[in-house]
Amino acid sequence: MSPPLLKLGAVLSTVAMISNWMSQTLPSLVGLNITRLPTSDTLTQISPKEGWQVYSSAQDPDGRCICTVVAPEQNLCSRDAKSRQLRQLLEKVQNMSQSIEVLNLRTQRDFQYVLKMETQMKGLKAKFRQIEDDRKTLMTKHFQELKEKMDELLPLIPVLEQYKTDAKLITQFKEEIRNLSAVLTGIQEEIGAYDYEELHQRVLSLETRLRDCMKKLTCGKLMKITGPITVKISGTRFGAWMTDPLASEKNNRVWYMDSYTNNKIVREYKSIADFVSGAESRTYNLPFKWAGTNHVVYNGSLYFNKYQSNIIIKYSFDTGRVLAQRSLEYAGFHNVYPYTWGGFSDIDLMADEIGLWAVYATNQNAGNIVISQLNQDTLEVLKSWSTGYPKRSAGESFMICGTLYVTNSHLTGAKVYYSYSTKTSTYEYTDIPFHNQYFHISMLDYNARDRALYAWNNGHQVLFNVTLFHVIKTEDDT
Repeated sequence: MSPPLLKLGAVLSTVAMISNWMSQTLPSLVGLNITRLPTSDTLTQISPKEGWQVYSSAQDPDGRCICTVVAPEQNLCSRDAKSRQLRQLLEKVQNMSQSIEVLNLRTQRDFQYVLKMETQMKGLKAKFRQIEDDRKTLMTKHFQELKEKMDELLPLIPVLEQYKTDAKLITQFKEEIRNLSAVLTGIQEEIGAYDYEELHQRVLSLETRLRDCMKKLTCGKLMKITGPITVKISGTRFGAWMTDPLASEKNNRVWYMDSYTNNKIVREYKSIADFVSGAESRTYNLPFKWAGTNHVVYNGSLYFNKYQSNIIIKYSFDTGRVLAQRSLEYAGFHNVYPYTWGGFSDIDLMADEIGLWAVYATNQNAGNIVISQLNQDTLEVLKSWSTGYPKRSAGESFMICGTLYVTNSHLTGAKVYYSYSTKTSTYEYTDIPFHNQYFHISMLDYNARDRALYAWNNGHQVLFNVTLFHVIKTEDDT
């Protein structure tokens, strides 16, 4: 029981005790004989001459104590002892009545307070119950979110373990770079303090070791796309530009093919700088018109789809001749299974760290994407993988380390939405956004040497940087 209810019970008990005391004690206060009343409902008449008698005591409906007293006949002497006792008794009764009245008011007030507190406690109890239910719901939701994040992080543990093995080597590189930076700063302050040739050899040695470290980086999984970097603004809305991923470090030639049809002219530039300035080094007039924008330069040759056919052409830039051509069996062409933007983009030729690839769709695979690895010399199909992703729902696609990554649109809001691994023959849905700055992408290809995506974005030639999860090989692994 709550404290207010205990308080109310104590007050009512006190009132009853006072009432009982008055009924038993009043006559004795004045020295009168007590005559008990019968317990039946019939009242016995008492003669006033018999002395003071307590007639009855009870409580009214409001809880107040009511006492009925029968007084003896008054004599004419107002100074006798009984009169004085009577006056004293009356005063005590009046004082007691006032005290009882005050107590009654307090009791009523406390009772109202108890009722009010009872209502508030019921409401508070309901609120606590609601908070408890909400807390359980929120805890369940947050726990599930944390569990999902942990499930996502678990595959990264083996990768991080591999990184630990090369941490010491990377620390040494950082220390050497820091030391060389200090040396170079000192040289700026005092020319001749160090032997230039010795310093140059140290820089070359460090560069060689860094390149050796980079060669240990094996294929990784695409995690992030940043950029773009706008290289140049030229041509129509549709086209292709590329470099050779197998070219030497000193060979940075750029090839430029404007439009997706009705063209045979390929422009060559010796470097990115010449490409930006527009200084052409050579032009090639192909024997056939090309279809689409999904061409690739690989190991000194251009691979493209012959217009209005599913024939792949291999053209040598060195000899200016067609080295090979082959029909890609069952492949749709001429806007039968293009990307979402159309443009005769049915057959997409691409290259990565593993080799040369063709991405297309067939009736036999219900218009879904087919991936074929090609022999770079004969164009023969070495192996094919049939996916479940509709070619017409793809914005563009590119290969990295034997995995095909597919975007869901060529417009604003596009992201890498689907990937298929040829190593495991499995797929997964991804969510890797990238910034489609100029609103319309008609070419998107990966260059393994530069580790970048080349794109034609509404008449803008742009580059995207990619972030891959690499596994570093140690000397014990080789």
